[in-house]
Amino acid sequence: MLELKDVHAYYGESHILHGMTLRVETGTVATLVGRNGVGKTTTLRTIMGILPARRGTIELDGAPLVGLPSDRIAKRGIGYVPEERGILATLTVYENLTLAPVIGPSGWTVERIFDEFPNLRERAKSGGTTLSGGEQQMLAIARVLRSGARTVLLDEPTEGLAPVIVERIGELIRAMKADGITVLLVEQNLRFATGVADCHHIVDHGTVVQTLTNADVIARQDEILELLGV
Repeated sequence: MLELKDVHAYYGESHILHGMTLRVETGTVATLVGRNGVGKTTTLRTIMGILPARRGTIELDGAPLVGLPSDRIAKRGIGYVPEERGILATLTVYENLTLAPVIGPSGWTVERIFDEFPNLRERAKSGGTTLSGGEQQMLAIARVLRSGARTVLLDEPTEGLAPVIVERIGELIRAMKADGITVLLVEQNLRFATGVADCHHIVDHGTVVQTLTNADVIARQDEILELLGV
């Protein structure tokens, strides 16, 4: 289980997270939804230790993460797929996929990844950034799955992608859940989010203002869309 309690974080003197509190149960998919600039990406970066929490606690299965460097947090079993994907231009697809160490026994094998993503097999020797946007997103997620991370943070994985790729990412997230992987997802596309998530944390001004079940969000979709300004 991933749990944040009263987390505060800053960019310089700008106070971004104002007591962020949320819990993601093991093996579930949860979203962070809200307008741009309310602290969703900052929450993921703070969990990973990229941005230090000045106050509050962050725990993974009861073990504290605050104060640890990002590499040690990753070794605890958290994988992060940033919005910009982090594909290395000087490496091939295969090298991007296999560069990071395997940290757990449940990591997907390269062969399983290539079976799931035939395009990556076909482009294995190509430069990582020569892939299409959708293929790069698949590579970024596949890299985390290979590592054996049991908790995965996804930042806007569907943004700017064609509907067929969005559908494929949805299938992938459901496969991750079936494998028992915990997912915390930042997502603006509410229709997509309700197709993959168990619950939704609505964020405003750097804190969670409502936590709703998926059924609640579906029932109140028009109200939620208005709240999000979509």
